[in-house]
Amino acid sequence: MIDFQTHPDRYRHWKLRIEAPIAYLTMDVDPEATLRPGYELKMNSYDLGVDIELYDAVQRLRFEHPEVRAVVLDSAKERIFCAGANIRMLGGSSHGHKVNFCKFTNETRNGIEDASACSGQRYLSAVNGTAAGGGYELALATDHIMMVDDDSAAVSLPEVPLLAVLPGTGGLTRLVDKRKVRRDLADVFCAVEEGIKGQRAVDWRLVDEIAPASKFADSVRARAEAMAENSDRPADAKGVELSPLQREFNDNGVSYPNLEVAIDRDARSATLTLKAPHDAPPADIAGIEGAGVAYWPLALARELDDAILHLRSNEAELGTLVFKTAGDADAVAAYDAQLQAHADHWLVREITLYWKRTLKRVDVTSRTIFTLVEPGSCFVGLLAELLFAADRAYMLDGQIEGDDTPAATIRLSDMNFGPLPMSNDLTRLETRFLGEPESLEKARGLIGRDLEGRDALDAGLVTFAPDDIDWEDEVRFALEERASFSPDALTGLEANLRFAGAETCETKIFGRLSAWQNWIFQRPNAVSEHGALKAYGTGARPDYDHERV
Repeated sequence: MIDFQTHPDRYRHWKLRIEAPIAYLTMDVDPEATLRPGYELKMNSYDLGVDIELYDAVQRLRFEHPEVRAVVLDSAKERIFCAGANIRMLGGSSHGHKVNFCKFTNETRNGIEDASACSGQRYLSAVNGTAAGGGYELALATDHIMMVDDDSAAVSLPEVPLLAVLPGTGGLTRLVDKRKVRRDLADVFCAVEEGIKGQRAVDWRLVDEIAPASKFADSVRARAEAMAENSDRPADAKGVELSPLQREFNDNGVSYPNLEVAIDRDARSATLTLKAPHDAPPADIAGIEGAGVAYWPLALARELDDAILHLRSNEAELGTLVFKTAGDADAVAAYDAQLQAHADHWLVREITLYWKRTLKRVDVTSRTIFTLVEPGSCFVGLLAELLFAADRAYMLDGQIEGDDTPAATIRLSDMNFGPLPMSNDLTRLETRFLGEPESLEKARGLIGRDLEGRDALDAGLVTFAPDDIDWEDEVRFALEERASFSPDALTGLEANLRFAGAETCETKIFGRLSAWQNWIFQRPNAVSEHGALKAYGTGARPDYDHERV
């Protein structure tokens, strides 16, 4: 099983040093500490295990170190920044592992960009030598790239000439969309195995500045201090330690304090039930800080994040995720209102941003998503986003005969209209009502109201609202029908439908990862016994089928 939980005490590949307001996150990959046997992580190359640690470090910097305003990504290896994804690992991995690896890697880099854009914690790459492929893509995720000016340091994206694949975790898109590298120069850059050095790298906007080796460390520090000056992160606040999650795995799912994951292997589905808080929210900010990781919105975000990653990587045959909620809707509303009331506080901001990133992870997970709203549900504000993240939402209209549980309701809040955008930079409701601005305004007018099934259906907030006579049959038929379709066709269908509107750098990255890289990773030119991934490093030339498809 791949476990996405770790701690700095167990890091094998990264070193974290705090010199407030600067943090140094240093890549020092242990070649022997691989996620799976069969390869060595030479030259600061990485596998999923390296990226799991990076993700953990980025999260801890945001929550545990409010005093950190700038982060320097550097390397402990002489003349090597990062050689990119390990080629032996890619050559020996299943197709699904390769694609999930690329997806997680890019989500982590999006998290770095989110910290820079939204948290006042800016990132700088100190490229001390070779930055190739995914190593350069890691640098591209930061705000500023500094490179040592010597005879060996270079940046490159050599996947096309060497490996018959693409810079598949956002390299090409960030090159032209984020750094605005001219298309023809980008074409040349991606065809040059040895990469680009020195002043030419600056002139082509591949890096931001260069410095001689004798002045490099001082120049990096000075630049990081300048980047930190405009941050609003508090220098004297106490961080929140991200202590280990409480969870229990069994053959039929995973149990967390605030989330239950129940697996039905025959139906190839997993039901995720998010639980409302048992207690009222703390009275003030001091109470939120004192609650730490036990503060309900933070605790649930961590659990949902872990559950999605676990299902994605360890339960590949579960094609449908069913979201439910259970508990006191008013309790959820109270926490939702508190997040909004204290949105400018650094910790509350981080918790809301964590929800934003976790919901984005739900959006790009290659699973059918159905949401079921039943009596006893609490789809309010923050949790109501799962209605709009779903491919379909079913809501029971009225009560179940013989059960005195009140009819199911949903309740919108301001949280549904801005703080939690998708990768397309639109809210899920804006995406849902892209061609219906009047429906969006109607929904805004329903904030705070408890809507039963028929009202929610009329407002366009759910897909279907059957009564108790039809409920079980309609839900069962929908799940069975979905399970009968081709998983490949469904992945393509869902990825195309979820992100309406104009493209952004993020939607391009994930769309192209789902389509182009997914396809290229299965082509014999890359992955056959005579393909480039298998031939790399052997001295043999790959055998290409030269037909263009």
